[in-house]
Amino acid sequence: MNTHLDTDRIVRTFVEYYEDRGHRSITGSTLLPPPGDPVLFTTSGMHPLTPYLEGRPHPLGRRLVNVQRCLRTTDLDEVGDRTHLTVFEMLGTWSLGDYEGPQSLDWGYGLLTEGFGIDPRLLHATVFGGDERTGPDTASLEVWQQHGVPVELTCEDNWWSNGPTGPCGPDSEIFLWTGDTPPESTPTGDDRWVEVGNHVMMRHRRLDDGSLVSLPQRNIDTGHGLERLASLLQGRRSVFECDVFGPWRRLVPPLWELDEPSLRLVCDHLRSAVVVIGDGVRPSSTGRGYVLRRLVRRVLTVLRRDEPGRTLADLPQELVRHTLDRFRQDEDPELVRRTLLDEERRFGRLLERGRQVLARPRFRGPLGEEDFHYLHDTHGLPRDLVLHLRPGVS
Repeated sequence: MNTHLDTDRIVRTFVEYYEDRGHRSITGSTLLPPPGDPVLFTTSGMHPLTPYLEGRPHPLGRRLVNVQRCLRTTDLDEVGDRTHLTVFEMLGTWSLGDYEGPQSLDWGYGLLTEGFGIDPRLLHATVFGGDERTGPDTASLEVWQQHGVPVELTCEDNWWSNGPTGPCGPDSEIFLWTGDTPPESTPTGDDRWVEVGNHVMMRHRRLDDGSLVSLPQRNIDTGHGLERLASLLQGRRSVFECDVFGPWRRLVPPLWELDEPSLRLVCDHLRSAVVVIGDGVRPSSTGRGYVLRRLVRRVLTVLRRDEPGRTLADLPQELVRHTLDRFRQDEDPELVRRTLLDEERRFGRLLERGRQVLARPRFRGPLGEEDFHYLHDTHGLPRDLVLHLRPGVS
């Protein structure tokens, strides 16, 4: 691996590689989708480009490349493992009705092996194997065979969609071997194969009845998770050990003594909260504000589990500035800090109220689903907070 590649150089290498192949660099959007979009946050690089994927001409042409920040609430329970983050950056390219899948895969292979210096013997691909709606993706299979990359055929794992309806199509994912032994098994059979890139052949639209119709143009959408790619290229064991987390790994452990899973969660959620605040969201009881509130309160729950006196007032300002700079945000670091501390005070009041409510005779025994619903709907006490206040209750 090119362990000397820091994240900024990885971004430059990626963008310049595709600019040399006719792609125009576009500025990524914030985490907030445009007005009227039902999705709370931008979850993928393609999301802001949906109108152009559906046929509207893009002012910069048909080949695009960018870096897009994303947030996925679906991965909250995965955070703490070695590959998942709540807020992350996605390196992406698009062909808007221009070149097809084989060209995209050929360039993707060149990016990894020539641009980043990855040993091709450590790569494995997966390709859509076909189902009752459409046949196998033989064109992608042939590209990988020409490059000597082993291929695993799957169905659901290699069919991409952005929801139950809308643009979709077969995809081919590229995996890198991270084990200490020579590569073995396949990506679905061994989690030491870690995904480093995904190429979506966005050709169809799924209708309400589940049927597929052709899109006005055949698109290509590729994505590479930046922090995950950086951790692999830098020879690190997890995304939390790549260079963008360097200041967090240096400053948080001396401040709060935490086990590794808790340290990862605290760093991820605080970093994510800073980015969400930096994009203009404030804590609230609904929508985007509730996602932010949940992130902050999960951090506080972990911090106070062993030491109730821990406070976000001790969070180094350097980490706030570093994160805002990393995500190219102009928000005042002091405003971010005040927002976090205001939410901490609200959480403290909620904890006190929760203790009083749970001290009532009704809640002294085992709690059932009806109790959890009542505590949430009537007193604003979510399940994870109740479990924090009543250890051992399930």
